[in-house]
Amino acid sequence: MALNIAIGGDHAGYTYKGMIKEVLAALGHQVQDFGPDSDASVDYPDHVHPLAKAVVSKEADFGILICGSGNGVAMTANKYQEIRAALCWEVELAKLAREHNNANVLCIPARFVSEEVAKEMVRTFLGTAFEGGRHLNRVNKIAAC
Repeated sequence: MALNIAIGGDHAGYTYKGMIKEVLAALGHQVQDFGPDSDASVDYPDHVHPLAKAVVSKEADFGILICGSGNGVAMTANKYQEIRAALCWEVELAKLAREHNNANVLCIPARFVSEEVAKEMVRTFLGTAFEGGRHLNRVNKIAAC
C-alpha cells in the first residue's frame, strides 16, 4: 500500500534525506519534503513543526526526521500531543517503536548510523504494524496534556 510520507530535518541530515527519498520512491510511497533544501546550516524546528502538523492533520501517514543526533528533531516533534516520534539507531528499535509504541515519526541520527542501517530502519518502520493489545492502553496514556 502506498503511503504519504513527510520527510525533513536539518543540514546534518540533508544527505541522508535524499538517499531515504530514493528508498521511499522505490517502495512506491509519495514523499512530501519539508526541507532543508541544502546542507547549509538551518534551525531544525523550522522544518520539524510543519512536518509534525502534516502528520497530526493526517496529510501525511508517517514522518521521517533526520538530523545529526536525532535528539533535536525528536524533542521538537514530540511537543505535539498526537506525535509519537521515536529516536532509533538500530533496526530493532524502529520495529519496536511501531509494534509497541505506535510511533508515527521515525527520527534518525545521521552522524551515528550508516546509510544501510538508515535505509533498513525506514523499510522496517514503514513495514511494521502496531500490535495493539496490551500496548494500546499504554500508548493511550502518553498524551497527558
